[in-house]
Amino acid sequence: MSNLLKPRLAIDMDEVLADAHRALVVFQRDTYGYELLDEELDGRKIQSLISAEHAKKMEELLHRGDVFRDFEVIAGSQAAVLRLMDRFDVFVTTAAMEYPASCAAKLAWLYQHFPFIPRLNIVLCGDKSILAADLLVDDNQHHFERFGGQGVLFSAPHNRRSTWPVRVEGWDDAVEYLEAWHAVWEKTQHGRIQS
Repeated sequence: MSNLLKPRLAIDMDEVLADAHRALVVFQRDTYGYELLDEELDGRKIQSLISAEHAKKMEELLHRGDVFRDFEVIAGSQAAVLRLMDRFDVFVTTAAMEYPASCAAKLAWLYQHFPFIPRLNIVLCGDKSILAADLLVDDNQHHFERFGGQGVLFSAPHNRRSTWPVRVEGWDDAVEYLEAWHAVWEKTQHGRIQS
């Protein structure tokens, strides 16, 4: 692959690298006493299972932004991203403009847990259709609607009932899919260079 450019891989942050879901379930439990089970959350957002007042308080927490600094790392994501960086130009692309006060916390979280991702490869954005990447791994399929590359739906409790042609169940599955995609891409690129 010596003279080939790497394809661009965009990876979402929340629910793909950072476990926002678990943190918000814990917040609801510790603050309001909700015992939200994964079976209840299957295909639903937390907001649909709590009172409107408690959903508003959760939104306020997210809009303050600090909570984004404390999320746990999604299992396997660090090793997977490191491995994928051999084959892809990896970018973390987070829709931070949904919660503008989260930007500093998100950057601090990434610097702590993913220090090997170049800082210039971190994209804080709103509408992800602006991204010029070959693939986007995201837990929200609405980000794929106008995205020019291949959307890869990363399974999360809230999207279990969503249909999307390419879905991965965790990072082992994601690496397998992305490496297979890369193998096809590489053959295509070698064919172009030789002709």
